[in-house]
Amino acid sequence: MNAVITGASKGIGKAIAERLAKEGFNVAICARHEAALQAARSSISQQNPAVTVLAEQVDMGNKAEVLAFAEKVRSQFSTIDILVNNAGIFTPGALFEEADGLLEQLMAVNVYSAYHLTRALLPDMMTKRNGHIFNLCSVASHKAYANGGSYSITKHALLGFSRNLREEMKPYGVRVTSISPGATLTASWDGFEAPPDRMMPPEDIATIVWTAYTLAKQTVVEDIVLRPVLGDI
Repeated sequence: MNAVITGASKGIGKAIAERLAKEGFNVAICARHEAALQAARSSISQQNPAVTVLAEQVDMGNKAEVLAFAEKVRSQFSTIDILVNNAGIFTPGALFEEADGLLEQLMAVNVYSAYHLTRALLPDMMTKRNGHIFNLCSVASHKAYANGGSYSITKHALLGFSRNLREEMKPYGVRVTSISPGATLTASWDGFEAPPDRMMPPEDIATIVWTAYTLAKQTVVEDIVLRPVLGDI
């Protein structure tokens, strides 16, 4: 069994990769920073030394690098059972105040990367009528809020991509799930002062991915929204 997780050097992506490795999956991960990527690779391997961990340095905002990563994955893994489109940048701010070009940057990383990587890996899934695609959206995908800015726009777009993909994949038996977490204890919240138990642990998101995957092949959870018990921050 093989899985691909983007943005997996830390946070939610790393937690998902660790969980899947623990469950016996070979995993391919990518991230932008080499040192963090290799540290994650070591941590993931420790979960299950028997699995293969492919770690590639990739700028997910660069289409050519995304497609090169897809080609490397195809050369290493004969099938892809799980694809987790997790890579993303969180930059809060009001539309009228944010830097020029931020929307284009966030769209490239948060949306286009998922679009290009999914399209590159889909043909094999469709042919084999197998595979489960998880798109890591956000509560910002469902509700506009002050200071959401371009980030919220891209997360709305990613949810739209995920829902459209779900409809297209029905005849091929490929499952598509949108996961929309609220505040999760990751590096995105560095500098924000709140007690750790005010946020969800990234391992909970990994558990949700695994649970959704292990359902019967004829069953798909289409949309999952998770929030801290005290609500959004």
